[in-house]
Amino acid sequence: MFNIVLLEPEIPQNTGNIVRTAAATGCKVHLIKPLGFDISDRALKRAGLDYWSLADFFVYENLQDFFEKAAPDRLSADLRVKDGEPHFYFCSTKAKRRYDEVEYASGDFLFFGKETKGLPEKLLFENYENTVRIPMISEARSLNLSNSVAIVVYEGMRHLGFEGLLTKGHLTQY
Repeated sequence: MFNIVLLEPEIPQNTGNIVRTAAATGCKVHLIKPLGFDISDRALKRAGLDYWSLADFFVYENLQDFFEKAAPDRLSADLRVKDGEPHFYFCSTKAKRRYDEVEYASGDFLFFGKETKGLPEKLLFENYENTVRIPMISEARSLNLSNSVAIVVYEGMRHLGFEGLLTKGHLTQY
C-alpha cells in the first residue's frame, strides 16, 4: 500500500479518479490545500463513484501541515530516507530518472503536483535524487494527473507482487 500525496490538486474529476484508484489498491490519499474545488464537489464524488467508503483520505492545510502530521520526523528541509522508513518519491516531468528505475516499498509516499504547474521546483531541487518521471515524447507537456498516479501506483504494486490485490478473475457464465 502506498501514500498518494496530491499537492494542490485543481480538477475534481482527477482527484475523484485518483480516490477510486486508491480504493482499488488499498492506498491512502493525502490532499494538500489549497484545493481547486470543494471537497464535497459533485464532480469529485461522481468521479469516485461508490469508492469513497473504501478510500482513506486526509486533508492538510499546506505542505508544512502535511509534514508535521503525516511525517513529523521529516520536515521539508530534511526528507532523507532513514533505515526502515518509507521513501518519498516526487513525480515530475523534470526528473532525471524513470519511475520504473526505483525500488518501491509498502508505505512509500508518491508526490504529485497540481495539474497546471506540477510540484514546486524548490521541492524537486531539495529531493532531486528521489524524483521520477514517466517517459513520453518531447512534444508532450505532461500526462493527465489521474493517469500518472495510476501508472506509478501500479508499478509500485508490481514491485510488491500485487500483494493484497485480486490477481485472477473468473467468467461468470461459462
